[in-house]
Amino acid sequence: MIPYLIAALFACSFAGIAWYFTSGIKIKAGWQNGESPLAKWLDQRRRDKFNLQLPEALATMSNALRAGFSISQAFQSVVEQGEKPMSEEFAILQQQLRVGMSFEDALDSMSQRVGSDDLTLVTTAILISRKTGGNVTEIFDKISETIRGRMKIERKVKTLTAQGRMQGLIVSALPVLLGIAMLVLKPKMMIPFLASWTGVLCVGGMIVLVALGWIMIRKIIKIDV
Repeated sequence: MIPYLIAALFACSFAGIAWYFTSGIKIKAGWQNGESPLAKWLDQRRRDKFNLQLPEALATMSNALRAGFSISQAFQSVVEQGEKPMSEEFAILQQQLRVGMSFEDALDSMSQRVGSDDLTLVTTAILISRKTGGNVTEIFDKISETIRGRMKIERKVKTLTAQGRMQGLIVSALPVLLGIAMLVLKPKMMIPFLASWTGVLCVGGMIVLVALGWIMIRKIIKIDV
């Protein structure tokens, strides 16, 4: 009876964890907007891809403006020549402009939808240049250079902290894998242990300590650029 109860407990725990990580995913304008860890991970992954494509999009718009195109035509060139998700977001921007939304509101809508600090910098520069009459192409070139430099530093930081991330994964997974191995190899010893209050307290303490260790490692290796 006890082995079935333990198996049911593990199944319920796994189902709860799976529900926690996958629930709350909502699709809005091509983006994953939700509160679950999986939704946030998908959102951040798409945003990172957008940021990687942003310097190339700025170069495309800068070249279009130098060729005599308007800013709206420069946006259209990104839609036609860019890759997803960059082309998707600028396509939504163009659609909003066609249905009558003001230029400022459309840019603000895209900035809030994407949630990228780099894009916010670009949209702010565009709006300021429209009001003051600055050279938009030079602004795009400078912003693109700044973004490329920051990305280079971020890649270097990730390389230097790769060992710490790997150590965190190994240290966090080792107790779980060892417990599963012991449960498979020595079930007669592990099942009574897990069925006792002492075993439950030990497992709970292990989970808490592993979580604290993972949080500490994440704090150490997380460096904002």
